[in-house]
Formats: sequence, structure tokens, C-alpha cells
Amino acid sequence: MTERPASPFLLRRLAAMLYDTLLVLPLIMAAVALIMGLRTLLLGSPAEHELVRLDANLVRLVALATVITFFCLFWRKKGQTLGMQAWRIKLVDYSGNVPGAGRGVVRCLGALFSALCLGLGYLWCLIDRNHRYWHDYLSRTELILLPKRPRKERKP
Repeated sequence: MTERPASPFLLRRLAAMLYDTLLVLPLIMAAVALIMGLRTLLLGSPAEHELVRLDANLVRLVALATVITFFCLFWRKKGQTLGMQAWRIKLVDYSGNVPGAGRGVVRCLGALFSALCLGLGYLWCLIDRNHRYWHDYLSRTELILLPKRPRKERKP
């Protein structure tokens, strides 16, 4: 019987999430600026009352698409975002493999659901015997803690 890899503690997970948030926010801002600029160039400026409603929904859609793309690209390549690399966390499917794009999208949408439920989907890992979030179960993925890399010895 193979031993299950260790699960990272909640504080380590939150630290990686903070790191990734600091990386994805500028990407969201750049994507929104680009899309809004293109929309204005192509369609001109709509009437003031239409602008607020249309632009707010467009910004939400662009932000969501940017976040999903950010995470799915990193997860698909190595199973880790930059924040996850810094904190030695890796996303794998139940077989231990890097998850596919479909699982990544389901995980992102499930994470949104977990957050919208007052964060209960995230806090679930504190009472779950497998230390999984709700969106881990939805996407059939889990976070594992990678072992420390051995330090290179200095030459005298």
C-alpha cells in the first residue's frame, strides 16, 4: 500500500493564495484595460446609463476569464502556480497526475462557489479527513505538500 502524500496546512495554502493574488491582480487590470479599450475603439462610447451596466458585466467576465486562464495554464503545465511553487504545494488529480484543463476549470468555478459560501468550502479542509476543499471534491483533485529540496553544499 502506497503512503498518501502529506497535505499542506491551511496557513501554507493561504500564503500561496496571497502570493498568486498579487500576481493575478495586475493581469486582471491589464486584461480589463485592453478589452475596454478595444470595446471603446470598436463600438464607441455608449450612453451613460448603458455604460455602467454593460461595462460592469464585461469587467466581471474578463476578470473571471483571466483568473481561470492564469490558474489553468500553470496547473496544466506543472501542477503549480508560482505561489504554490514558493510554498511547495502541488495540485494533482486522485491518481497523482497533473490535472487536465477541464479539471482546472471545474476547480476554479468550484473555488468561486466555495468562497461565495462565506469561505466554508475553504474551511472544510480543517475538518475533512483528507484535508480537501469542496472544490477538490468537485474537480477530483487535491493539494499535496512537496518535500524540501536538499540544500546544495557550499564549496570552501
